[in-house]
Amino acid sequence: MKRALGIALLVVALAVIAAFALLTREQRAVLLNPPTDTDVLFWDQDTRDAMFRAMDQFPFLAGSHVVEAGGQVRALARGEPLAIGIDMAAFETSQRSAAIVILVDGKLVYESYGLGFDAQGRWTSFSVAKSLTSTLVGAALQDGAIRSLDDSITDYITNLQGSAYDGVTIRQVLTMSSGVAWNEDYTDPASDVARFNAHKPEGDMDATVSYMRTLSRAAPPGERWHYNTGETNMIGALVMAATGKSLADYMSEKIWRPYGMEADASWLLNSTGREMGGCCFQARTRDMARFGQFVLDNGVAGGKRMVPEGWFAEATTKHFDTDRGRGYGYQWWTYPGGGFGASGIFGQGIFIDPARRIVIATNADWPVASTNDGVMAERTRFYEAVQAAVDARNGVASQ
Repeated sequence: MKRALGIALLVVALAVIAAFALLTREQRAVLLNPPTDTDVLFWDQDTRDAMFRAMDQFPFLAGSHVVEAGGQVRALARGEPLAIGIDMAAFETSQRSAAIVILVDGKLVYESYGLGFDAQGRWTSFSVAKSLTSTLVGAALQDGAIRSLDDSITDYITNLQGSAYDGVTIRQVLTMSSGVAWNEDYTDPASDVARFNAHKPEGDMDATVSYMRTLSRAAPPGERWHYNTGETNMIGALVMAATGKSLADYMSEKIWRPYGMEADASWLLNSTGREMGGCCFQARTRDMARFGQFVLDNGVAGGKRMVPEGWFAEATTKHFDTDRGRGYGYQWWTYPGGGFGASGIFGQGIFIDPARRIVIATNADWPVASTNDGVMAERTRFYEAVQAAVDARNGVASQ
């Protein structure tokens, strides 16, 4: 037993040394002397390059919960390499790409890594987590823990009663149409998105709920779309209240274990020790691609339906137009031509095209956080180039 444990520890140590060897001098310096400022939005680029692969390793960020994998790993068979009609080296340099994994029909057709990152590393998702959290709402519906999306969110999170969320339905929060005021300006240290995670909660109340209940109303519920990370954290609080389980445990139970993810993931916590539904899920890029394949498989894992029949068709339908050239569903962005995706600041993403059976998982460290910058448009053109490449392979005219 001792010999086996010693061998296991040696394997782990060698893996850590190998991963460290991939890093630049600047990245190593950051990890050896990590930042004390927890506000990711205002880290410099060298700090982001290093920390995005290790945010669950530093307790000053409030810690994390493990999302356990287990059982038989879902293999990603190699498919015929895809001839993408753009200069991929130039694209990856421009995007400051850490990872790209492309599946077509569930087969791995393209894989590339940069910034000293590799297939064994875990990169933080930022708002890609929103689409994962939305999927757990579907699981809670399937389990009967949530009765209906038309229930008031205050029925489940009772500490929101008496706030601007009175009369707001779960569906309206999922589509970011609650009408509650919120500032998502990533460049403003005084914005809600910059301040809410540092909020000192009332008593033993969840930090997210404590902050969100202080907000005012800006529009009637259901009338307008307005991007709001705090509300996705609140959706996470909804799932936890309804199921009585942490998001990490529920994700492991419903998706990570039964679908055969290859490695444990992790989920960062807020100041009161609960997962942040709107952010910061750490996983291998291949496993994020597998999550996209789970969506293409209509939410069936281990031979069992994990979300209601038709859930993803409804969740990824455009419910609102936005100011970003895309539509919005239940925490999913919708694209012209039938594709949809999850998107996180600094270049994280999962793009899914059901008609072409495409899944694209990306990780990066864009020079700026904003999803409205030119790098977003460049990534959208990359998605379109992959779609065109699949069309060409299938002998059909690109749509």
